[in-house]
Amino acid sequence: MSHAPITIALALGLAFTGGLAQAQASAPAAASKPLTPQQQKMSDCAKANKGKTGDDYKNGVKSCMSGEAAASAPATQQQKMSDCSKANKGKKGDEYKSAMSACLSASK
Repeated sequence: MSHAPITIALALGLAFTGGLAQAQASAPAAASKPLTPQQQKMSDCAKANKGKTGDDYKNGVKSCMSGEAAASAPATQQQKMSDCSKANKGKKGDEYKSAMSACLSASK
């Protein structure tokens, strides 16, 4: 008679773990389903806006999902230097300096 609470607790524990095992068994099946086009687009937009936070992230994903071209961020000084350096490859001395100066001031 005093075993009734233990029996009920054991039965509930088995029912819970059985449900948990069933949920885990069905999870891989759900993961193997191919993404819908909408889900794939959401995934791509999330990856494209990785590193952004808050409203910047939300706005980036929203514009990506709506098909709007994302406003490209202005080039950093390092990127400008790299681009101008590539454009002026092969030039030497004063010619290189003046070409770099003109390129960098045009990039602003």
